[in-house]
Amino acid sequence: MAEAAVRYLRLVGAPPVQAPPRPRLRCVREDERAPVGQAEFRRVLGNFATGVTVVTAEGGDGGPAGFACQSFSALSLDPPLVAFMVGRTSTTWPRIARAGAFCVNVLAAHQGELCRGFAVSGADKFAGVAYDAAPVSGAPRLAGTLAWIDCAIQAVHTGGDHLIVVGRVDALGTGDENAAPLLFHKGRFL
Repeated sequence: MAEAAVRYLRLVGAPPVQAPPRPRLRCVREDERAPVGQAEFRRVLGNFATGVTVVTAEGGDGGPAGFACQSFSALSLDPPLVAFMVGRTSTTWPRIARAGAFCVNVLAAHQGELCRGFAVSGADKFAGVAYDAAPVSGAPRLAGTLAWIDCAIQAVHTGGDHLIVVGRVDALGTGDENAAPLLFHKGRFL
């Protein structure tokens, strides 16, 4: 569609479209107040239902690493990119960052307890969890999920109290395509 639009504009002799200037980015100063409170922010945005994933990586000598993540999204088709957000205070993220690769496991409706296990800090999250190695990264690919996406870390950007991680998709696949997804809405699983 975009290619057809470009061809048409060239055909009719339209001037080239100029990209808008990049926005001026800056850090929020300590003395600047947030425009809305955190509780209200959570309450309102909790109305947006999200899918739930577990991001995993081969964690080196400490064993596999992983955390529950509801802030996952497809980002680009060409090249194939995905993104997820992780809190800057996460103790699991540094292990995934060191691995340089990760696997996103899209959870099915019956995997609420699995998600809760990966949401806990400091526990052995993989105790009793069935998984095999994703084909490219070797990151844990959890059993029984709806889909898995095997990625290499492409970029990491700051975003307030979180980091925005962009992954280049190296391999992906589906599990039971007829199973329902695990959804999170207003602080609980649906």
